[in-house]
Amino acid sequence: MRKLILILMLILWSCGEDTLPKPGAYLYLNYPSKNFKQIDLKKPYTFEISDQATLVNQPNGWLKITYPKLKASVDITYRPVNNNLNEILIEAEKLVFKHTVKADEILTKDYENPKNDVYGSLYSINGNAASNLQFHATDSSKHFIKGSLYFYARPNYDSILPAVAYIKEDVLRLMETLEWKN
Repeated sequence: MRKLILILMLILWSCGEDTLPKPGAYLYLNYPSKNFKQIDLKKPYTFEISDQATLVNQPNGWLKITYPKLKASVDITYRPVNNNLNEILIEAEKLVFKHTVKADEILTKDYENPKNDVYGSLYSINGNAASNLQFHATDSSKHFIKGSLYFYARPNYDSILPAVAYIKEDVLRLMETLEWKN
């Protein structure tokens, strides 16, 4: 009898408001707003970069655009075109598609700016690849640049996705403002 009364008391006591699960929390990252400035280096090209980035000048027309707060960099390589554009383009695409082992998807977006004589492609590499963003641009006759985004951490795509999107805006701005020096 005691057990029956105890069970009834527990049943009656447990009745009340419905218990609802807590809603999932989402990480909110607040990135600083950007202003852009034209780079002023002795390179065969010029473009605008974010004031959140730092330039590291390198030999052979190469350049490193670092994002210290995001622990990332966009490495830019330059190659002069000497009737070897097809070879350079194949080499650039090989470097992109090397990431297919770890990539879930590679999205390509072609870019054209006839006014500045700039033609290229932007590759978004989704997944735990070493580089989640790559691009190349050329004038088809004299100049070729290639850029790759790298983070100084083990790639975990879900974690770095907001930072990739933030830097992707800068890369698009770079391509839109790219001009060749003669």
